Amino acid sequence: MECRAHCGACCIAPSITSPIPGMPHGKPAGMPCVQLDDALRCRLFGRPERPAFCASLRPTQEMCGADRDEAMAELAELERLTRP
Repeated sequence: MECRAHCGACCIAPSITSPIPGMPHGKPAGMPCVQLDDALRCRLFGRPERPAFCASLRPTQEMCGADRDEAMAELAELERLTRP
């Protein structure tokens, strides 16, 4: 499955605890990553600076749902379920 154009849910919904260029302490859930561009695409995609967490996310029908709103809801629920 390919990433949905103009979505960015995986760069907004989850928290990221590892450093991100421009966000040395990671980011909280629900906050857009500073590396998300105006087209809601990752500026670090395919680059070594991209956090391992981000590289490990692979779009799936279950995670991405039918549209961006479903993707945000699914990822927010996953965040809730995996919260320490």
